[in-house]
Amino acid sequence: MTKEKSNAKQIILFIVMAILAVLWIYPVFMILVNSLKLESAISTSTVFNMPTASEMAGFANYANAINSQGFLKSLGYSTLITITSVLAIIICCSMCAWYITRVQTKFNNFLYYLFVFSMVVPFQMVMFTLSQTADQLKLNTPYNIWVIYLGFGAGLAVFMFAGFVKSIPVEIEEAAMIDGCNPIQTFFKVVMPILKPTLVSVTILQAMWIWNDYLLPTLVLDITKYKTIPMLIQYLRGSYGKVSMGPMMASIIMTIIPIIIVYILGQKHIIKGVAAGAVKG
Repeated sequence: MTKEKSNAKQIILFIVMAILAVLWIYPVFMILVNSLKLESAISTSTVFNMPTASEMAGFANYANAINSQGFLKSLGYSTLITITSVLAIIICCSMCAWYITRVQTKFNNFLYYLFVFSMVVPFQMVMFTLSQTADQLKLNTPYNIWVIYLGFGAGLAVFMFAGFVKSIPVEIEEAAMIDGCNPIQTFFKVVMPILKPTLVSVTILQAMWIWNDYLLPTLVLDITKYKTIPMLIQYLRGSYGKVSMGPMMASIIMTIIPIIIVYILGQKHIIKGVAAGAVKG
């Protein structure tokens, strides 16, 4: 009887999760379908309809999206911002978490709790001040906006790295120092390889956030000069200011495919890294 109840629970759980998966996938599927329709076939009344043969545009919308309004340039800006920001976060925050964990002082403990507190501060509280500060410090270009992303991403990253560093035996680092390694060499040659699960987790989580972020670049960057992919999609217009729904849907699909692939490839590392950094303390 107990085994039957267990099997019934598993079946119910499977059905519930399958329904939730369909609900999550369905909007993406409809965007994909509409990205293949002619512009005239996309309206509020037909957006949920499957296209007929006469309504199919094929990959024309994708070609129009790539060739119109600087899609490739925006793709380059988004890629540059994501790569530089993620690199800054994983290097600076992993070193900071290692130092805070290993050097136990009141100041370091206070600093750690400041990082944790930063995760619960709403972005809306600082966004207007941030915009002015970014203009004054010349952080309003895709080449140095990584400094701002480092500040906003440090809270979660330091929290995860610190949790994992606490599980690393100090004796490993002491042995490296006895062999002649200085602190920098100890970190990069000994500690960082051990941090691989959390490094991958932080990289993927931060990359997904930065790649899809719309609000922060809109507040900081000069829209007339620089547009990331989310900004370009928002301002995608046809003639006379009309929204080009077909190219817009195609742009969305081309934007989300890379990050979905990255997430699928690193999904197991995300679970492993989060669990490893959360259970130690």
